Amino acid sequence: MQELHPSGQNRDRLKESVNGLLVIHSAPNALRPHIEWGLQAILGTWLTVNWFDQPCAGGTYRATIEFRDVRGSAAKIASALRGWHYLRFEVREESELGGEFYRSTPELGIHRASIDGFGNIVVTEHQIMDALAKSFDEISMREAIDQVLGNRWEEELAPFREVEIDKVMQLRAI
Repeated sequence: MQELHPSGQNRDRLKESVNGLLVIHSAPNALRPHIEWGLQAILGTWLTVNWFDQPCAGGTYRATIEFRDVRGSAAKIASALRGWHYLRFEVREESELGGEFYRSTPELGIHRASIDGFGNIVVTEHQIMDALAKSFDEISMREAIDQVLGNRWEEELAPFREVEIDKVMQLRAI
């Protein structure tokens, strides 16, 4: 992982700075340079991404990038990456005040959630009211809450996350 530091005059004001983490779970080889160029343009700094094979999806690669930038960077990154259909990724930005969490898969598209300072998903009053308004029984209520929490994205990304956890455990065993 490589930590990025913002450059440029508009990024010198770090009053509203956030810590961010981008995990690309699977990306086709042909998209890797385009992803790097896009991230460089958004973050305003040169970066080299360390790519690793992704055994869950043959012929794809995974990468993890930490960054520190201004609030709203995760939204820009997610917006740029969602245009490439074959990517699976998560991007989050966090501060003491909370932040945002985006997840995307080719089958489900993109999911956005607000998070608190501990990384928990925050469900707003409006989201609860919307779920209640659309629900006719317990099953539809559960489905609406699952949608707000992004549980389908969690289920789909879980095997890809396990690859990273397995690699860390192998390194610790050495």
